[in-house]
Amino acid sequence: MNKFKYQMIIQWSDEDNCFLVGFPDFPGQRWRTHGDTYESAVQNGIEALESLIMAYEVTGESLPEPSIYKAA
Repeated sequence: MNKFKYQMIIQWSDEDNCFLVGFPDFPGQRWRTHGDTYESAVQNGIEALESLIMAYEVTGESLPEPSIYKAA
């Protein structure tokens, strides 16, 4: 899993009363999972990313290129 360097965005939602988790490098839905705490959102995000990657592999679809940023 370490070779995949995808962004994971975690954002609080007052409307949903939880932290939402998204992966901007993957097309489709903006938010893929959530968590009641930041820590649970991170863990759920890792699991969601693993499942997303497995789904791509099963269908033979090419994974998107991860956005890589360099510190100045």
